[in-house]
Amino acid sequence: MRKFLGAAASAMLLAACGSSDEGTITTEDGEMSYSADRDSDEVTLRMRGEDGDEATMRMGGADSGDVELPDGFTIYPGATVDSHITIGGDNRQGAIVNMTSPDSPDKIIAFYRQQADRAGVTINSEISANGMELIGGEKEDGTVLSVSAMPDDDGPTIIQLTVGRDG
Repeated sequence: MRKFLGAAASAMLLAACGSSDEGTITTEDGEMSYSADRDSDEVTLRMRGEDGDEATMRMGGADSGDVELPDGFTIYPGATVDSHITIGGDNRQGAIVNMTSPDSPDKIIAFYRQQADRAGVTINSEISANGMELIGGEKEDGTVLSVSAMPDDDGPTIIQLTVGRDG
C-alpha cells in the first residue's frame, strides 16, 4: 500500500505539473495508470497489482463532479464540496471530503449522527471543543465514520467527512 501511495503522489504531481494527461507508472507491486481531466479538476489513478487486485483513487476539487460515498452516507445538504479523495476496489470503498456550509456544527453533526444510526454505525467517540464538534464510529462489517464540523469566524462551517468500508 505504501508503494501505491508513493506512486499515486508521483502521478498527481505529474498531472498537476502539466505533464501529459495520461500515463503509466510501474512499481514493484504492479502497474498504475493515471488520467487528469483538466476541465473538471480531477485526477484518477488506477492500479492493478501482480495478484490482480485493482484499486482506483479519484482526487478532485470543487469542480470535479459527484463524490461517491459508501451506501447510507451523503454529502451534507447545501454544502459546497471543496475537495475530495475517493478510493475503491475489491469490495473496499472510502472517501475523505472537505466541505463548507453556513449551518452550525451542531446541526451538521446531528445530520451525520442520523445517517450513522440508519447505516448501523455505532458512534463510539465524541469530542466538543471550542465550538468544534466531532463524532466517530464503526460497524461490524468494517464501515468506519468520522465527521468534524468547525466554525470559522470569517465564513461558513468547515466540515471533514471520512467514511469507508473494508470488505
